[in-house]
Amino acid sequence: MRGVTKNRSRWGRTARGTLCGLLAGYAALAVAELVAAAVRPESGPVVAVGATAIDRTPDALKEWAIRHFGTDDKLVLQLGILGVLAVLAMALGVLALRFRRAGAAGVLVFGVVGALAATGRPDSRGAVDALPSVFGAVVAAGLLYWLVGKLPADRSAAAAGGSWDRRGFVIAATAAAAASTGAGLLGRAVNGSSGQGAVASRGTVVLPRPASPAAPVPAAASLQVPGLSPLFTPNDDFYRVDTALVVPKVNAATWRLEIHGEGVTRRRTIAFDDLLRGRAGELIERDVTLACVSNEVGGPYVGNARWIGVRLADLLNSCGVRPPSRGGSADQLVARSVDGMTIGTPVEAVMDGRDAMLAVGMNGQPLPFAHGFPVRMVVPGLYGYVSACKWIADMELTTFAAYDAYWVQRSWAQQAPVKTQSRIDTPKPFARPKRGTVMVAGVAWAQHRGIARVEVRVDDGPWQQARLAAEDTVDTWRQWSFAWRATTSGSHTLTVRATDGTGTAQPEQRTPTVPNGASGWHSVIVNVG
Repeated sequence: MRGVTKNRSRWGRTARGTLCGLLAGYAALAVAELVAAAVRPESGPVVAVGATAIDRTPDALKEWAIRHFGTDDKLVLQLGILGVLAVLAMALGVLALRFRRAGAAGVLVFGVVGALAATGRPDSRGAVDALPSVFGAVVAAGLLYWLVGKLPADRSAAAAGGSWDRRGFVIAATAAAAASTGAGLLGRAVNGSSGQGAVASRGTVVLPRPASPAAPVPAAASLQVPGLSPLFTPNDDFYRVDTALVVPKVNAATWRLEIHGEGVTRRRTIAFDDLLRGRAGELIERDVTLACVSNEVGGPYVGNARWIGVRLADLLNSCGVRPPSRGGSADQLVARSVDGMTIGTPVEAVMDGRDAMLAVGMNGQPLPFAHGFPVRMVVPGLYGYVSACKWIADMELTTFAAYDAYWVQRSWAQQAPVKTQSRIDTPKPFARPKRGTVMVAGVAWAQHRGIARVEVRVDDGPWQQARLAAEDTVDTWRQWSFAWRATTSGSHTLTVRATDGTGTAQPEQRTPTVPNGASGWHSVIVNVG
């Protein structure tokens, strides 16, 4: 009986130490949230550590996360960080039962880790970004030391009824939890209000009528097939792949873009109003399909939208920039985002006549924050990681030999034209259509080259030409459909391939996304009932 009592005492004491650690960890995050509201949301320890983890994660693991979690990959990462912090906090609480100062010191160590992560980011504002982690860790260390001090000094004291103030400990723990919750809620409220200026600035934007509107979309460009991707992807459904754990909220009224570097004879600073009013060049409206290099064959990370913006070629010409084909010395345009991301784009591609632009509008609305408000780059025919800088704040003319942008430093190719791709949208994999006519449909894209032909194969049969929707532009995807006479029950494999406007057929061989995009034929297996 005495042994049972000892075990209960030991486990009870361990549980109380675990609780102390969790409360300290909770306080650290809550206080850090409050301090980050005064500094900036990106300086919070979870965001800073998460962003650092993204930067240092091997490409194969990043691709795995995108493939399995999609646009929820950032949420999974943050939950994982919180889970690890919870386990470590519990361990420090148990350690503090025997070594009170060591436990508190361990909390401070994690504060140092958060501070180093925040100050080591490309967009760091220096020592001020360390404040959330430092304040959170100091408060948490003090709280852990104080709470553990209210527990009995050893197991024998814990087993002796009435030898320690249980009621006082419960009150202290409850007060700590309540204070932490209040600090966290206040921090979230302040963080939310800090972005209200940016939200208000977006709300006042009225997109002008472009001087060069998009050509009318042919009526036959949209096929009415259930399950087929629409010609234009709604903003809320448009894919988002980037490294920002917190979506930047930039005030359009204070936004500025600096253009400088090699070959720039007239350095310029552009304001948002300069773009809207045509002072940076005439506004154009164009339909352009964007694709992410992380898109697997048949994947979802591609979308089509109508963009409004200023031609990048006009803007660079006004700065005296010449492309390499006309004797220019710079062959790379490095765009920098407000969150420190760098995107390297070939100057030749920006100035070769295609409708590369600084976009301010998407599908008739100001850019959504998640897609780059107030200004982003759009360059038809190139994967996003070498062209589509969101939340852009700086453009530097340089050379590929002199500088490697963010993703190039991580084993991706310097230049990455979009590969010809086609996708089956319907029927879905493992669908069970009935015998009869089954509509097979999807989209194909080869931006800046266009799609000339799409073919479908059933099992190992001959390739049969699909019906192509009318072309909107060579920079947009093209819908297709194929009426399949499914007369035989059982399992069937449907495969699609496309041929681009240059006459080049989509290759059969599957290749991974690294280093310059996936290739291969897309296929689905269905079971005809």
